[in-house]
Parts: sequence; structure tokens; C-alpha cells
Amino acid sequence: MTPDHLTAGIFAVVLFAATMHATWNAIVKGGQDKLMATALVTGAAGIIAAAILPFLHQPARASWPYIATSMVLQIFYYALVAGAYRVADMGRVYPLMRGTAPVLVACAGALWAGMDLPGPAWAGIALICSGVLALTLGRQDDGGRTGVTMALLNAVVIATYTLVDGTGVRLSGAPAAYTLWIFLASSPPLLAWIAATRGVGALRALRAGLLPGLAGGAGTLVSYGLTMWAMTRAPIAVIAALRETSIVFAMLIAAVILHERIGRARMAAAAVIATGAIVLRLA
Repeated sequence: MTPDHLTAGIFAVVLFAATMHATWNAIVKGGQDKLMATALVTGAAGIIAAAILPFLHQPARASWPYIATSMVLQIFYYALVAGAYRVADMGRVYPLMRGTAPVLVACAGALWAGMDLPGPAWAGIALICSGVLALTLGRQDDGGRTGVTMALLNAVVIATYTLVDGTGVRLSGAPAAYTLWIFLASSPPLLAWIAATRGVGALRALRAGLLPGLAGGAGTLVSYGLTMWAMTRAPIAVIAALRETSIVFAMLIAAVILHERIGRARMAAAAVIATGAIVLRLA
């Protein structure tokens, strides 16, 4: 199948990936130590990847420079996620990170990579991003400008690794192995940094958060692996935007589990996101 059509099956797979993405972000936000929770998720993903990789067909040689680049970007991403969640509400920084990135992906893809999209697809992307960003309106928290800055910086990182991986996974011929190698390569540097800066306390925290870390690690692997597969079947910008429907699931998790308040404005924004997803499906 040529990578230019969003079928009902691909649509459903990306929505499921979005649910998994929101879940592991909630695990990080729910931890008392955000950086340690991020390290647990990343380390668990690396361990799972190491166990599965020997049984998979390996990525083509042409994709390895993209894996190496993505590894570096993923480390920055995880560090910024932990930092942003440490100073600001998930309900504020998550929409900024995830809502800005698809616009950057679509614009960069059109300008530099020649990824042309039809008008309805642009409309769907605009609706999803507008709905996601609307969730930040009127929200105040102690993080203030620092949280916003970190979230926007991470949006640039997200957009960059999305374009890198969207290209690399198509060259790999093995989406699952491509995804697992990224996580296997990126987890040791982050864990080594944690061990060097936290010392013995890191070991105690790792033991205490083992089960949530494993759940989060599995969630992030499934989420990103399915997204990578989808990018070999449909336009990168469309998948990047559709994946950000995860904010709807994150909003529900934040309300039910993290006890953050949901008002009418946020419900309206969620409706806009859902409308954008429908437009993308029909484009």
C-alpha cells in the first residue's frame, strides 16, 4: 500500500496508540518524582525492547542514521517532559506540547519534504491543533512561563523526531524493530544520568516504582510502534495530528485519576478535536 491513504483500520490503530500515549504520560505526571518516573518508563521500554528485538527482522541499513538521530531527540524529549510536569499541570503543558507539534510537522513537511496534503486534511489538522491548544486557555498554575517555555520547546523536539522517524521507518522495512531500537538506544544514557545524579536513592526509587514503570514502558512502546507503522501507510502529518487526539484521553485520565478539573470550555475543545479527527478520516 502506498503511504497516502488513511483507511478505517489505520484510523482505529492510531486512536488506540493515542490512548496508550495518554496513559504513560499520566503515569509520569502521577509520580512524585517526575524525572525518576520518566526514567522508569524509559528503562522499562528499553528492557522490553531488548527482550523482543532478537526475534524480529532488523531495520535496513539506510534507516540507521535516522535511529541514531531519533535516539538523541528522544532523550531531550523525555527530559523536557519530566521538567515540564515538575513545574506545571499536565492539563496545561500536555496540550501545548502535543497541539503545537503537528502544525510544525505539517508546515515543515510541506516546505522541505514535499509532503503535499489535500485541503480537507489541512482543515482536519487545523481543527485538532486548535482544539488541543484551546485546552490551555485561561489555565493558571504555579509553573507559569517556565512550564509554557519547556512545553513549546518540546513541541519543536516532537516535530523534529516525528519527521525523522516518519522518514526513517519507511526506509527501515521493519517498523517494529525500528521502534524498539530507538527505545533500546535511548534508555541507557538517561538511566546512566539518573544513576550519576541520584546515586543510591535512584535504586530505591526504581524498586518502588517498578510496576508503574513497566506499565508505562509497555504503553509508550505500543503507542509509538503503532504510530510508526501507521506512518508507513498514511501521510506523516496526518498521523502526527491524529495521534494528538490523545489529549482527549489525557483529559479524562487527568480528571478521573489525577483529580484535575474539567469545565465546559475543555469539553468544547475536546469536541473540536473529535471533529478534526472525523474530518481527517473523511479527507
